[in-house]
Amino acid sequence: MSYQKNDILTVTIEDMGHDGEGIGKIEGYTLFVKDTVIGDEAEVKIMKAKKTYAYARLVRIVKPSPHRVKPVCPVARPCGGCQLQMLDYQEQLRFKENKIRNNLQRIGGFSNIPMEPIAGMEYPFRYRNKAQFPVGKDRDGRLITGFYAGRTHQIMENRNCFLGVEENETILNLILSWMEECRVTAYDETTGKGLVRHVLIRYGFTSGEYMVCLVVNGKQVPEKEKLIEKLCTVPGMTSISISINQEQTNVIMGNTVRTLWGQSYITDSIGEVKYQISPLSFYQVNPRQTKKLYELALEYAGLTGEETVWDLYCGIGTISLFLAKKAKKVYGVEIVPDAIRDAKQNAALNGIKNAEFFVGKAEEILPEYYEDYAKEHPGENAHADVIVVDPPRKGCEESLLETMVQMQPERIVYVSCDSATLARDLKVLCGKGYELVRVRGVDQFPMTCHVECVVLMSRVTK
Repeated sequence: MSYQKNDILTVTIEDMGHDGEGIGKIEGYTLFVKDTVIGDEAEVKIMKAKKTYAYARLVRIVKPSPHRVKPVCPVARPCGGCQLQMLDYQEQLRFKENKIRNNLQRIGGFSNIPMEPIAGMEYPFRYRNKAQFPVGKDRDGRLITGFYAGRTHQIMENRNCFLGVEENETILNLILSWMEECRVTAYDETTGKGLVRHVLIRYGFTSGEYMVCLVVNGKQVPEKEKLIEKLCTVPGMTSISISINQEQTNVIMGNTVRTLWGQSYITDSIGEVKYQISPLSFYQVNPRQTKKLYELALEYAGLTGEETVWDLYCGIGTISLFLAKKAKKVYGVEIVPDAIRDAKQNAALNGIKNAEFFVGKAEEILPEYYEDYAKEHPGENAHADVIVVDPPRKGCEESLLETMVQMQPERIVYVSCDSATLARDLKVLCGKGYELVRVRGVDQFPMTCHVECVVLMSRVTK
């Protein structure tokens, strides 16, 4: 049985896909339906039909799932930010844990997975310390800001995102009022004209410090004193800057940042470690869950103070400095020069002297170090007691995995934001002398489909 575009069907949702879409079947024909959850009976309209499956749009809920809840945010459905607000939070956690387990089974080929209960949040809202709001105009020419609607670049007006801190709305109101009063234009993607493209807001949960950075299609902003005067009414305002981006690109931030007022950074702490965060710094957006994530990584590393540790894809040294408190020596590797500069500053800020940082691709730096060590120390191999790896979504290059194995660490701690590429990499490592010991999900991004995962691997001794 197959169906055609515009067919109206009634289907019971039995599962959910990796992007949070509901999955149901009619006589073996699979339907993927956004905005539905497991247990929903839904009337849907087919938008794109294939031979064995189709993508459909929700028309109405015939009978709601017992796990369906009313979203807190009034624009949760059209917004591209939250995919799971209509799903009870405990069910969200179950969905994410199953997502990790299923990927490890299906892609990694693992059975008897040593899964530990996922670490969720007591209050899964207002957790983001960073938000980027595009600025534009509506059909009536009125200035608006918000988020892009799902899979589009159409701005859906919303100044009060329930994932961000409440003060974001106040800051956005001040910026738009300055733009209106001073006749500052919004950037138009179609024409490439207009000044203000995005507003970046960062908040230090422990310091109470705010940063505002306007991404602009120019080298300066008019009447900046009025902008500064308005923003300085916000308690905790610490840094006001512009990021210059004059390219016609989907990349938000430009490469040049100019401070207009205050410091060029804000500070925040995770546990006992302080960090300086600039507009371009990579820093985990959910500090409460990040503390849990890093504590897990530290626990899995099993440090006694005698170990040499490599932290690959170290960013601004967030995990490296956590590890350095318990290790003999930590080496961090990161491709972004500004991040390494921040990492060194953060080490100095915390009085940490046993951390060293390298700029470059992890898949190049580590093999080069291994080869150079062998040349300088004939008959010896470079060794790491523990390797911690926290790669981007694409996972690790196979050459990097190979070098990791050659360095024979007793333990590998893999922190992942994508359990599919994680499963692929773990399969490689397990084929080269390592075994899976512990696996735990950490819900860094409630109300979305994304989930972090920490894995401990141990070298098999014969």
